[in-house]
Amino acid sequence: MLRIIKKRKKTRLAPVESLPVLRPNAAGIDIGSREIDVAVPPDRDPHPVRALLTFTSDLLELGDWLKPCGMDTVAMESTGVYWLPLFRILEERGFEVFLVNAHPVKHVPGRKTDVSDCQWRPFLHSVGLLRASFRPRQAVCQVRTILRYRDNLVRLAATHVQHRPKALNQMNLQLHHVISDFTGTTGLAILDAILKGERPPMGVI
Repeated sequence: MLRIIKKRKKTRLAPVESLPVLRPNAAGIDIGSREIDVAVPPDRDPHPVRALLTFTSDLLELGDWLKPCGMDTVAMESTGVYWLPLFRILEERGFEVFLVNAHPVKHVPGRKTDVSDCQWRPFLHSVGLLRASFRPRQAVCQVRTILRYRDNLVRLAATHVQHRPKALNQMNLQLHHVISDFTGTTGLAILDAILKGERPPMGVI
């Protein structure tokens, strides 16, 4: 059922001011696993929206194209780890790279495809509506990667320790009746001896 809207008294609306442009030389990039869409302001190139593959040669070509267009800052979404190679290449070439979380711009109107999304991003970035995620210096990132990898190895090692009793039981080596800690000095010495080919007399284990 249609609801009738009564006419209201006309009111004078205040003039709407346009948003100030803070970064006129802003480009936008949408990163996928196989393809990257990039957009620059329409007045910078006859073909301001382009798509390219994710190979290193294509990423280098992207950097070569942005420079003649007069770009000095780029906004890209942090999608998985696909952004890492392009981030490093653009950063090394002197671009100010904004790594943007996709959540704040998720509900922006007109966002239908990856192409339209990357066309929105230069405007949002130019008027200061995008916030860059924190990314430490490259040396800190390298140390952080090593520490995270070490943490994963420690976690996996603890899981694999639990597999030892089962593997030994399948070989009918009942070590769990003799020792309680397979990672202790005695347990590791017995396992090293077995791996070296030493076999105990029948019935000892």
